Amino acid sequence: SKLAALFEHPLYKVPIPEVTDGDKLFVVNPMEKFSLRSSGSDEWVSNSKAEMVLPTGKTAYDTYPSWLKFHVGINRYELYPRQDPLMPALLKDLATLKIVSSVQKSGGTQLKLIMTFPNYGQALFKPMKQTRDQETPVDFFYFSDFERHNAEIAAFHLDRILDFRRIPPVSGRLVNITQEIRDITTDKKLAKTFFISPAGNVCFYGECSYYCSTEHALCGKPDQLEGSMAALLPDKSLAKRRSWRSPWRRSYHKSKKAEWELNPNYCAQVKETPPYNSGHRLLDLIDMTVLDFLMGNMDRHHYETFEKFGNDTFLLHLDNGRGFGTHSHDEMSILAPLQQCCRIKKSTYLRLRLLATEPYRLSDVLREALASDRL
Repeated sequence: SKLAALFEHPLYKVPIPEVTDGDKLFVVNPMEKFSLRSSGSDEWVSNSKAEMVLPTGKTAYDTYPSWLKFHVGINRYELYPRQDPLMPALLKDLATLKIVSSVQKSGGTQLKLIMTFPNYGQALFKPMKQTRDQETPVDFFYFSDFERHNAEIAAFHLDRILDFRRIPPVSGRLVNITQEIRDITTDKKLAKTFFISPAGNVCFYGECSYYCSTEHALCGKPDQLEGSMAALLPDKSLAKRRSWRSPWRRSYHKSKKAEWELNPNYCAQVKETPPYNSGHRLLDLIDMTVLDFLMGNMDRHHYETFEKFGNDTFLLHLDNGRGFGTHSHDEMSILAPLQQCCRIKKSTYLRLRLLATEPYRLSDVLREALASDRL
């Protein structure tokens, strides 16, 4: 296994700083058990008063479902650890757990659903909108592109292989539109959009600002539909996140250009602007640039951080569905931050060099990683 060998390489063994309670997103009571006896709410509830004595040989942490272990493990330096024994279990849960609720996610330009599991875990479902090998038409603007479910899956594995670990876990899943969406949804607006196509397939289109119409309906075969299931981050009421506009954001206009496209010395003014004028924020942004270049993602207008950690933390690489649109074209403009600032983290540079060598070739290890996915 080239992938196993890669993760055993010294470059993937560099320790993170010691994690204190102040570096953890959540500090939990080690005696508090997880309980599904809820008072009708969708929030998990403490059961510490009801069961003060823990079962022999079992810690309270062992009672947590995989999604809660993932949330509790988030810290200032990483979304999840490199050698995370939890990851296979969490990916399996995303792909196999029973879906008890499906509702449309509000906002956004394209249809997405929030799926809920019996253990109160939740996932963001992005359905397949085009065949897997269909490329972005050459005359499409980046902001007109479809979001691809397989791009979300591949982005998670690529991010992990680059050792960034800043994308929440994603698994592919085959969903039954009838049983796992239509029959259980409480979303009245979504429910109104289901129909049977002339070919006898179950279809729906939901409500959104783009591609939510009968002409752009999502149809099963006859009711089986591929999609990506991404583990949701902790609710913003529990862990606030801050959204940052990318300095290298595109204009999102058919003819206007952004300032960075016109000014080759644009990086000089970025380096004088907080939070890029101190710490490692600019280098973290260049890490994100490397990720976006490798997957051809031109749609990185914002990024997020956990508010608790201030400016001294990693960037969340969310919403990667517009990546991997063309397999034969490298979009060099994505590398503008790297080209204009002419700097990169030494660790990132060394890993990129390693992934260009035969024993650890990036295409081989990514292919191996994707072979473990359900789809």
